Amino acid sequence: MSLYKLKFLNKINVIQTLHFSTLLHQFLEPRIPPIIEQRKIGRELANLLQSPHIPCCKKIHSKIVVFGFHKHDIFLVNTLLHAYSKLNLVNHANKLFDTMSHKNLVTWSSMVSMYTHHSHCLEALMLFVQFMRSCNEKPNEYILASVVRACTQFGGLNPALQIHGLVVKGGYVQDVYVCTSLIDFYTKHACIDDARLLFDGLQVKTSFTWTTIIAGYSKQGRSQVSLKLFDQMKEGHVCPDKYVLSSVLSACLMLKFLEGGKQIHCYVLRSGIVMDVSMVNGFIDFYFKCHKVQLGRKLFDRMVDKNVVSWTTVIAGCMQNSFHRDALDLFVEMARMGWNPDAFGCTSVLNSCGSLVALEKGRQVHAYAIKVNIDNDDFVKNGLIDMYAKCDSLTDARKVFNLMAAIDLVSYNAMIEGYSRQDKLCEALDLFREMRLSLSSPTLLIFVSLLGVSASLYHLELSNQIHGLIIKYGVSLDEFAGSALIDVYSKCSRVGDARLVFEEIQDKDIVVWTAMFSGYTQQSENEESLKLYKCLQMSRLKPNEFTFAAVITAASNIASLRHGQQFHNQVIKMGFDDDPFVANTLVDMYAKSGSIEEAHKAFISTNWKDTACWNSMIATYAQHGEAEKALQVFEDMIMEGLKPNYVTFVGVLSACSHTGLLDLGFDHFDSMSQFGIEPGIEHYVCMVSLLGRAGKLYEAKEFIEKMPIKQAAVVWRSLLSACRVSGNVELGTYAAEMAISCNPADSGSYVLLSNIFASKGMWVNVRRLREKMDISGVVKEPGCSWIEVNNEIHKFIAKDTAHRDSAPISLVLDNLLLQIKGFGYMANTDNKQCYTSSQLKSPEILTTPQLLSTVRQLRDSASHPLPLLLPKENVNQDDDDKGFPKDRILGYIHDKRNGVVTSNNTDYFSVNPRASISVSQIVQEKLDFPKVTLKMLILESSYGSQDYIHFLFHRYLKASANENCNEMKLGSEQISLRLENVPSELNCNAKVTEPDTT
Repeated sequence: MSLYKLKFLNKINVIQTLHFSTLLHQFLEPRIPPIIEQRKIGRELANLLQSPHIPCCKKIHSKIVVFGFHKHDIFLVNTLLHAYSKLNLVNHANKLFDTMSHKNLVTWSSMVSMYTHHSHCLEALMLFVQFMRSCNEKPNEYILASVVRACTQFGGLNPALQIHGLVVKGGYVQDVYVCTSLIDFYTKHACIDDARLLFDGLQVKTSFTWTTIIAGYSKQGRSQVSLKLFDQMKEGHVCPDKYVLSSVLSACLMLKFLEGGKQIHCYVLRSGIVMDVSMVNGFIDFYFKCHKVQLGRKLFDRMVDKNVVSWTTVIAGCMQNSFHRDALDLFVEMARMGWNPDAFGCTSVLNSCGSLVALEKGRQVHAYAIKVNIDNDDFVKNGLIDMYAKCDSLTDARKVFNLMAAIDLVSYNAMIEGYSRQDKLCEALDLFREMRLSLSSPTLLIFVSLLGVSASLYHLELSNQIHGLIIKYGVSLDEFAGSALIDVYSKCSRVGDARLVFEEIQDKDIVVWTAMFSGYTQQSENEESLKLYKCLQMSRLKPNEFTFAAVITAASNIASLRHGQQFHNQVIKMGFDDDPFVANTLVDMYAKSGSIEEAHKAFISTNWKDTACWNSMIATYAQHGEAEKALQVFEDMIMEGLKPNYVTFVGVLSACSHTGLLDLGFDHFDSMSQFGIEPGIEHYVCMVSLLGRAGKLYEAKEFIEKMPIKQAAVVWRSLLSACRVSGNVELGTYAAEMAISCNPADSGSYVLLSNIFASKGMWVNVRRLREKMDISGVVKEPGCSWIEVNNEIHKFIAKDTAHRDSAPISLVLDNLLLQIKGFGYMANTDNKQCYTSSQLKSPEILTTPQLLSTVRQLRDSASHPLPLLLPKENVNQDDDDKGFPKDRILGYIHDKRNGVVTSNNTDYFSVNPRASISVSQIVQEKLDFPKVTLKMLILESSYGSQDYIHFLFHRYLKASANENCNEMKLGSEQISLRLENVPSELNCNAKVTEPDTT
């Protein structure tokens, strides 16, 4: 029974199978169905083509052909064209379009839109021309919008203008889609004004229209207009989308308008706009590029959904703001959380590895790049070259460079920059020649790299050749190349050529100005640097911290306290007073101007002090003989956890040398090895000076001979100076011979030895030494001094008579010399060199540049009392005026309140707030001036008040003991004063009161 049932069921299954196959054959058999059924099938096929996920476009195409829809159903064929476009099957769409017997506006629009969408702009334009020639219909708004976008891609202005004419002719000037496309075209082709005309003429504007015009203004650098348009958009109650917000944020970024970006962020939060990942990434990028690292990092940490762009943005932001350690930590955390950093992220972290000189970390990033197969990316390879070069691993950098299949200009620049950083000129030039032979035109950055190595080697000829190549290649001289040329010409002592380059640059940024300031300062053209700063103020560019460091150094070099104080005020106003570079220059400026207290105030007011700042304060106290304070600052520096460097110990040993702290000096000298510092020539000079001041001349000689480094002339000259003080002729002669053998052109050694011979009366040796100087062509540099009076700098040279006021200045100085003789002073002529007996008796040898400068200021302050700022001079310690007590003259006039400190062959003088000569001093301090001095005061006070002249004339009468004299003659000047004009209260017996001299 069971077997029978099984056979019956099997028979039924076979019959059913045959019946289904017959039905399927009948359904697939090509036959024309009825009209209703055909329309139903067409709708089903159209729905399949319009679905988000098209199953199989080619099979549907075959059904359309089989059923004959391609001959009469234009809607279905247009839908098929659109489907091919969505699937990037442009060739199939072309074939279908060519086989179509009937085409309408939608067909042409679909094809033009497809070509434009796939960046086939030329084909789109050619198809539009074919449409205009073969079709009787006028183009609609969709075709025109697509053609305008094709013109935007093609970049042709004439085709777009013709299309614009068709838009006007067809009456589509108010169509928002067509006009938005035209606005986009004009903004991308620098016709922003034409775009604005179209925009203002539109009555209806979509958010995309606003985005287009706002982004256009931002790209043209007119970010302020973009922000104004954004305000108008909000007033028009148009809700901005993320693209508008991104454009406005870019405008704020270009303007460095941090508050504007914060306002946009607040607007987004207040309006309840949902911020997706891309919008948050935009805000993170904005905050990092505005140097608000904490805000950007806080926003990143609060993100719930992060993508690779989020991680890459924050890593790049940390790198750009020099938070390199944070960038490395974020990169490690990103990989630990399962994200795969892309090429851009690897490039950023490689830059951080190079900045930190973290070679091992860089190698790990290199290994990761190989593992994920992004090591062939050009950005990654260039980043690897740069990282290895910064880590002083040029061998690995060259290996990466040689493995590159296609070496571009960026790769050449990275490799040349690596060689230039290590001053490997030959390798850099060889690679530069190889690049030129490969027919690659060098970029401006390559020229900048070569100029950098040329500047570090002071190679003028190479710099001229590079400058010539820049001109030959027609490379525009921008700020980077201009500042590099200014730097190299300045370092090669061609500051005039540097100024020509400076004037040639059209758009100067603050870097170019700062390079010129630094060039003038390096070449001691300090006055020119200060004059140039006035031009900077006229240009309305804001100086940065490096600019202030350069100009304050210029003011320091000429001891112009007035300029230094003005710069200090501007530094405080602009918020650069915490910058370590500015703080260092301020401390140095006040120190060289003698204002130690102001230098200390500038030092303690700095919140963040680096090693250089501490070094400046130590050197300040050391130069002014404040050894205890200098050593205390050194101890404070160690307590702060800062490691002293080479310069630190120069200041410490100099302080010990100036005060004769022999044992302490050797203790600090021996402790240098504990900090990993090898003593240099400056340290040995300080130790020799220390031994010499202690009278241990032969120990100093032995110390020099045991030096582990090459002996220099300055070391022997330090011993020679000590021998001059002690009068040791034998050892001084030996030290001078050794110094001259090290540097035959050193005039200081000759003069010091000549002074030793002269002090012992060895005039024959003096003459022989002078003759040797003449034969060798050694010329002694004359002493020079300068002082600023009434906004004018006056310069004096020893025995100078070229100054326009030299005659009256000499007259006042002669009177001062007459007065100090009353104190029993006699000129020290023991060390004068080969003067005649008449010259030794003459006071002309005492007319030093410093005294000339001081007297010049004294003349100008005779009737207008001002604080007397004593001058700066470059007189060496071996000059002929060292035996002359200049402070006694100045102290006599100014109540002995002027401080003089000598250090490093340069005299620095402090400011005496009471240092002025006025009637009050003559009356209250009862200073009895000789007649000739009173005559000089009357002559120089001819522009003063009448009471003041009467008073001086009365004192002259009293000094001359000639009460009947009613006039006097001063040189060629005649000043007549009648006794009847003298006020009664100023007679000889009356009590003298100070007249009004304001």
